[in-house]
Amino acid sequence: MSTPGRRPLDRDRIVDAAVALADRDGLDAVTMRRLGDRLDVTPMAVYKHVTGREELIDAMLDRVVASIPPARSGASWRDATRDRVLTARAALRSHPWARDAIETRRLASPTVLAYLDSLMATMFDGGLSADLVHHAMHALSTRMWGFTRDVLPTPAVPADPTERARSMATFAGTYPAIVRMATTAQHAGAGCDEDAEFAFALDLLLDGVQRRHDDGWSPAVAAARR
Repeated sequence: MSTPGRRPLDRDRIVDAAVALADRDGLDAVTMRRLGDRLDVTPMAVYKHVTGREELIDAMLDRVVASIPPARSGASWRDATRDRVLTARAALRSHPWARDAIETRRLASPTVLAYLDSLMATMFDGGLSADLVHHAMHALSTRMWGFTRDVLPTPAVPADPTERARSMATFAGTYPAIVRMATTAQHAGAGCDEDAEFAFALDLLLDGVQRRHDDGWSPAVAAARR
């Protein structure tokens, strides 16, 4: 029996609570015990609606993916795809744990498949061939969800000015190209603008796909040009 005025326990309420918990404390914090405490029920009451943590994370991710707005109508395939990916980025940035959820899922859910299908449909509507769509989806990789896998971090620069100068001099002698980029690029001395970097890479990919399409690219044409 539920308490008067309180929403009865159901799958939606459980997913709501799990998303809120992950938003606050991260994906690792989402356990059946902590979720039960948050909902003021026993863990066994949660298990009546989800079979386990993996199913719960699937449902949480579905909730986020389902919130990504559809592509705007009337736009070119390139602009529509770009908009969709950037809105996906905004959705995932509102739920930082979603990136880990995506990378640990063993199987795409119907909601995730629908998102992938919508991206491909946008490309097909733009006249892209099945082969080009196939390669474009591989090239997008995790960018279709609005994030990228970062390269390995470079060593931190010492805070002490003397040590920093000595370290940079040694680094410059061994890795001159890295130091040239880091000290003369427009963003030198400041952190990278992650949104600008993401959009730059996304534009490169989509522009490249558009050029292939305009050139009549196909696997046979590419093989003949080798």
